[in-house]
Amino acid sequence: MVYFKYMAMIRKIALTGLLTSVLIVYTGFNAYSQRTRNEAPPLRERIFFGGDFGLQFGTITNIEIAPVVGLWVLPRLAVAAGPEYTYYARKNIGSTNIYGGRVYTQFVLIQDLNNIIPAGIHLGLFLHVEDEFQSLESVTPFWNTGATSERFTVNTFLAGGGISQPMGRRAMLNLTFLWALDDAYDLYGNPEIRISFIF
Repeated sequence: MVYFKYMAMIRKIALTGLLTSVLIVYTGFNAYSQRTRNEAPPLRERIFFGGDFGLQFGTITNIEIAPVVGLWVLPRLAVAAGPEYTYYARKNIGSTNIYGGRVYTQFVLIQDLNNIIPAGIHLGLFLHVEDEFQSLESVTPFWNTGATSERFTVNTFLAGGGISQPMGRRAMLNLTFLWALDDAYDLYGNPEIRISFIF
């Protein structure tokens, strides 16, 4: 009696091992066949350029230039980085020059809204996280840190999301809403609204 129970247990273990092996081999073969059919595009097709450019004149003058170079790491995940420069002035108060750089990651939640809601609206939705480094003048009419050097750096983390409008095969127009998670010098409006172009 014990012998039959022992043999039944061995058969169950062997059958489970065999099914697990078949499943692993099938999954590996399936993944390999998908990889060969859907190979990643070449690097030059995954690199993108773009950025944002802002102009405001009047009582407040704000000129911003922020080009970026990025890479689609995965079909829905992009990383990008670039320098930035901002000239900011208020009439009868003063002006300042801010420069630095930013690094960001975007994850596309919905590539084409029309696939979910067939209404002829071809918009994408994405999440955006960004780390921005800025070099500020120590003494300005807008802030005075009491620092001994002429400039000091500020590191700000921003998070949010946006809407993407395709403008061709590779180009898109993005409207991004970002919230600064640590804005000690009141550099950002919450939300910070950016319009950028990527190609």
